[in-house]
Amino acid sequence: MHSSVVADIVAKVPTQLIIGGAQRPASDGATFDVLDPATGGILAAVASGSVDDALACVDAASAAAQAWAQTAPRKRSEILQRTYQLMVDRVDELALLITAENGKALADARGEVLYSAEFFRWYAEEAVRIRGDIQTAPGGANKIIVIHQPVGVALLVTPWNFPAAMAARKIGPALAAGCTTILKPASETP
Repeated sequence: MHSSVVADIVAKVPTQLIIGGAQRPASDGATFDVLDPATGGILAAVASGSVDDALACVDAASAAAQAWAQTAPRKRSEILQRTYQLMVDRVDELALLITAENGKALADARGEVLYSAEFFRWYAEEAVRIRGDIQTAPGGANKIIVIHQPVGVALLVTPWNFPAAMAARKIGPALAAGCTTILKPASETP
């Protein structure tokens, strides 16, 4: 892979924390280097979140939780479908990024991006199908009502080996169900 192509892609990727939709440096200014496992070279220096930053993430996700939970399932579905489409449209760029920071073969990285995108498409379709249930209690005298509703903020931690797939596999269902999310990716593949 040509290093200038990778450098151009890496230059487009946010290296700061994204909290409440806004990019910002770590509260203490700390960063860490993301290394290219093939060369040992530095791909980028990214913000290293502190405990204060983690708490700010919780506060931001909590502040957004009620509005997101009240977002119509169709609207949540459309947002997830758009995420799917953006990933498919940018498959080559995302695959190069995974290869650069993870060392995965380009064909495997491309496959991971497309596989990851499918989680967003699947949960986009499921967002409008979240149902409840009414049944007769075993004793016959009462009805049991089951409703599915957002439970709050979902904290998602992902491993280095499938950085896109594991994030998508967790983010998709949480957002579809109406929960806000905090993602803590592996330091090797942020």
